[in-house]
Amino acid sequence: MQRTAMTIREASPQDQNIWDGLAGHPLQSWAWGEFRTSMGIDLVRMIEERNGTPVSCLEVTFHRIPHTPWTVGYGPKGPAVDQHMIAALMKLGRQKNSVFIQLEPNIQASSPLPICRSPNLVPSHHPLFTRYTFILDLTKSEDELLSAMHPKTRYNIRIAEKHGVRVVMDNSADGFAAYLRLTEETTKRQGFYAHTAEYHKKMWDTLSKAGIAKLFTASYKGTVLSAWIVFLWKDTLYYPYGSSSREHREVMAPNLLLREISTWAKQRGCKAFDLWGALGPDPNPHDPWYGFHRFKAGYRPALVEYAGSFDLVTRPMLYRVYSVADTVRWMYLKSKRAMAL
Repeated sequence: MQRTAMTIREASPQDQNIWDGLAGHPLQSWAWGEFRTSMGIDLVRMIEERNGTPVSCLEVTFHRIPHTPWTVGYGPKGPAVDQHMIAALMKLGRQKNSVFIQLEPNIQASSPLPICRSPNLVPSHHPLFTRYTFILDLTKSEDELLSAMHPKTRYNIRIAEKHGVRVVMDNSADGFAAYLRLTEETTKRQGFYAHTAEYHKKMWDTLSKAGIAKLFTASYKGTVLSAWIVFLWKDTLYYPYGSSSREHREVMAPNLLLREISTWAKQRGCKAFDLWGALGPDPNPHDPWYGFHRFKAGYRPALVEYAGSFDLVTRPMLYRVYSVADTVRWMYLKSKRAMAL
């Protein structure tokens, strides 16, 4: 019987097509790595091979902890890592002076793929992705999707149509300028911590050129009221970025926007629309994200649970210190935000 040889190597530019064939999520795409690199982020791409054939890939970024020589690694939405990848990541983490590497695999909790057991792999002290998301099944017919919606959501869509809200894909400079303007307005209004304008510009430039990012706007009487950037990756559409205005809220522009984007995705052959995050099966009405959760839930998507967030600890003593300091930091930021509202 032939022995299976598993090897891990760093990817080269010649691997781009292979990489994108393996990557299961836009945050693991080659273009996303190019965007992160353009922001000055240290990035490593690793390919796992079985008997010389690529079988999985993982993109990890390393971020310096201010005023220290240490870093933190991050690998979002990658594969379920095995013992070979764990060993390679431990070695890489030590080379990069990392305290830990946070892994948030793109693996559903119901998946038969196991999360590798390792004494160095522990539940994350501060997950970045929500454990749950909403996924709309686009293999259903338009009538099935519409009839499944909450009655209030269907009503709001009709209100938007009655008021003449216009939804278009607008990948132009003007469309992106409207998106930036509304993003700034939304983050100030909600008090959320948000990415900089430079982040959004470089993300848009890189991923739109790669054909991944698309921008949709909803306008009323010539004024853009809502703008979303969505990611198209293989047979799934993702909704990572959205913004809206307080003006003319009565015309329900975001409701029609989600509906029309879903229709566009169906026409493109997408099977699913990942709405990028949900609070879980028993949401707290007082949670600051509850409004977003309720809005998405009105379309009756499936609530999907993922395996979770894990920290691959490379320096246990420093990890304990970092975990305490980071927990205190987030408590301070949350209290600061609450006082500002």
